[in-house]
Amino acid sequence: MESWLDLSVPVVTGMPVCPGDPQVEVERALRVATDGVNVLSLHMGSQSGTHVDAPYHVNSAWPALDELPLERFAGPAVVADVRGLSARTAITPELLAPALSLLRLQPGAILLVATGWSAYWGTDAYLAHPWLTPEAMQTVVNASVRTIGVDALSVDPAGDPDLPAHRVLCSTSGVIAENLTGLDRVLAAQRAGRPVEVFLFPLHLPGADGAPVRAVARVGGPAGYA
Repeated sequence: MESWLDLSVPVVTGMPVCPGDPQVEVERALRVATDGVNVLSLHMGSQSGTHVDAPYHVNSAWPALDELPLERFAGPAVVADVRGLSARTAITPELLAPALSLLRLQPGAILLVATGWSAYWGTDAYLAHPWLTPEAMQTVVNASVRTIGVDALSVDPAGDPDLPAHRVLCSTSGVIAENLTGLDRVLAAQRAGRPVEVFLFPLHLPGADGAPVRAVARVGGPAGYA
């Protein structure tokens, strides 16, 4: 039996953003009662809410969002369960190894990293999320993974201007999805042996560093990772 899971945070006025990014404002621009139609006015940054980063985000010489193949934004998914880590804890290669062993069985697979930090969305604690070391991200690259998603603000420590983990993956024309939510449900499906596909298609913004996405998982029937 097939089911669909929304892995995106709602886009609302005043929602959390990365420090320094544009604030999000959602306002009613037109109304049926006075204008004949309902239309919203949206003001937001390219990195607002659940979004993907293109390599161009960290290096102007690397591919922009519209220069990446569409297959970067969809594929079979495996979740690395690193929940239970303390604030600001490094995610090491060893913590990703069990999930990466599954990913090697699925060409074009997407790695999702479940830190559990989506529970802190909207609070100051959200900035204290666990993060991937450059060595951990290199193991992701070595496993031929080019798309990774995390239920936290970033794959790097909040406030780190060098973004080392970003650079490791983005140097391979990889894609990073951030601010995912609800990965516990994907983990439950994975443990039940149900195949999972993830879709992370962004807005079509030419030359962009990234864009918001409606992140969705499709959970299939009771099949294993074969």
